[in-house]
Amino acid sequence: MSVLTKKFTTKYDTAPFSQIKNDDFLPAFQEAIADAKKEIDEIVNNPEEPTFENTIEAMAFSGATLDRISNIFFNLHSAETNDELQKIAQEVSPLLSEFGNDIRLNADLFKKVKAVYDNKNNLSLTAEQDTLLDKQYKSFSRNGANLSEDKKSELREIDKELSRLSLEFGENVLSETHAFQLHITDEKDLSGLPEGTIEAARELAQSQEKEGWVFTLDYPSYVPFVTYADNRELRKKMAVAFGSKGFQKNEYDNQEIVLQIAKLRYERAKLLGYASHAHFVLEERMAESPEKVTTFLNDLLAKARPAAEKEFKQLTNFAKELDGIEQLEKWDGAYYSEKLKQQLFNLDDEKLKPYFKLENVLEGAFTVAGRLYGLTFVEINDIEKYHPDVRTYEVKDVAGNLVSIFYADFFPRKGKRNGAWMTSFKSQYVLGGVNERPHVSIVCNFTKPTETKPSLLTFNEVTTLFHEFGHALHGMLADTVYPSLSGTSVYWDFVELPSQIFENWCYEPEALALFARHYQTGEVIPTEYIQKIKESASFQEGIATMRQLSFGLLDMGWHGQDPTFIKDVKEFENEQFASTKLYPDIKENAMSTAFSHIFQGGYSSGYYSYKWAEVLDADAFEYFKEQGIFSPEVATKFKENVLSKGGTEHPMILYKRFRGNEPKPDALLKRAGLL
Repeated sequence: MSVLTKKFTTKYDTAPFSQIKNDDFLPAFQEAIADAKKEIDEIVNNPEEPTFENTIEAMAFSGATLDRISNIFFNLHSAETNDELQKIAQEVSPLLSEFGNDIRLNADLFKKVKAVYDNKNNLSLTAEQDTLLDKQYKSFSRNGANLSEDKKSELREIDKELSRLSLEFGENVLSETHAFQLHITDEKDLSGLPEGTIEAARELAQSQEKEGWVFTLDYPSYVPFVTYADNRELRKKMAVAFGSKGFQKNEYDNQEIVLQIAKLRYERAKLLGYASHAHFVLEERMAESPEKVTTFLNDLLAKARPAAEKEFKQLTNFAKELDGIEQLEKWDGAYYSEKLKQQLFNLDDEKLKPYFKLENVLEGAFTVAGRLYGLTFVEINDIEKYHPDVRTYEVKDVAGNLVSIFYADFFPRKGKRNGAWMTSFKSQYVLGGVNERPHVSIVCNFTKPTETKPSLLTFNEVTTLFHEFGHALHGMLADTVYPSLSGTSVYWDFVELPSQIFENWCYEPEALALFARHYQTGEVIPTEYIQKIKESASFQEGIATMRQLSFGLLDMGWHGQDPTFIKDVKEFENEQFASTKLYPDIKENAMSTAFSHIFQGGYSSGYYSYKWAEVLDADAFEYFKEQGIFSPEVATKFKENVLSKGGTEHPMILYKRFRGNEPKPDALLKRAGLL
């Protein structure tokens, strides 16, 4: 018996990372899958009439050990991977996919579920039980339970192949990210770069026993470089390398993989009776259909385009006046935007960063959550971590009860993927009268402290931390019975509401005064800086909106139609980007080949949901502003109707219960300065 399949004897039942060896995973997965199959067999072979309890509820609590191992393994695979784990992932993914299909295509099990489902009007179920039953039934019907045997095995093959391809896609992107480095030996090539960025590049070079400075495609290195480096040729070199990940006709090329994934998803949808992958996905979203999504995106586009074109013209003229640039290119965008922003608002990240020491910002997120939801966060060092950089906290409520365990992992390192995300090591649920509390984690890639400086965040990183922490609150405050409906297990276009609304506090003087203090002097961030942060928040919002919409439209292009006609990834992309194009195209670059959100993560047919959730969050925060940003009444309504409810009811019902009406896009357009 592996340490992973035994009951953990750790404090709070946390993962015993130090006892887990890579070799433990495969046998643990095999053992847990076998046990989960036994539990399913018991449900199938139960001679009694199928009831909600002996079928639906029994399924909801089956496979708990397997879920726990999966959470631990895949979280490590994202945040602390190595060649061995990547190899195990390649072996495990098909096993899990196969196991999922074994359940979903089990005709006898489906018969029992269907019997309960067909009888649901005679059962007095709670709203949560009703949702669970609906989800269980659809997990069969939407995954082929009503198909003939030969079609079922076709579906299995497609799922296995999709699981393999999306892993390969992600590993290729990671390999390409690590394969490129810009090694600078001439100090004048550093002109314009912030000293923290230069120091980090020097430390990286030293760690590789190189002279000079090394820059990479990891965000904390890449973003400051293309934003501040005066050397246009080097900015171009970085930008072209960044944009050509998976698009270099080498061993890591993702073009064929992208085409295969799109086609297999389409085949799968057709097999299940849907017009396209997007039709299949959106049936289980607030947006409901590709037509509705495309209309939503195009309506916003019509409102954003005039602003974007005006902003782009202003930027073009500015670059021409400043440096005689005749044609603005993609590698100029961030650089001149930053310069223009400084000129208009006299506000640059370097001026703000001293007020945003990582520890203070985290403490700020804790304080805001405390004021709103009565939570306290205490750092503890008696539970295990998967890396020394990780920090661990006990989260408690006003009465001192444990609400959650919280892990925070902030710095880039080899074996950690780019970006920022929230995840769970253990879900919340209620079993045998015990409310099992969740273990929630946020993972980011912020600049590491150096010998002379703590980790100082850009304002963008501050909002990133608050964003992920908003997701974390959704996980921490979960209060549902069933694990599959708990926390962030909600419709995909609703999941960004708790994260995006939490970012709003970063712009409010009352909240900033709680944590934005100069790391050396302790002085609170000056009022005029706060004013400028607010004013500059809608700076180039038209361009930013167009960019977001272009990604959403590209996603719908891949998934909202029959993709079998697409022969060339780049050509297809250019067609999709035609209505949102501002910059000249870079022929060496493609977006899709590194668009991990839709080809590796779960955002296929769902990228629009960022904008969708912005409509929700702007509308919801408007309510807070009307009553006061720390209004106990509004916070309680949000906690009780949104954060604690998970996926127990349709999100629009939950939202209307909180807000009193459906969301309107006006608050978003007003906030973005597009009205």
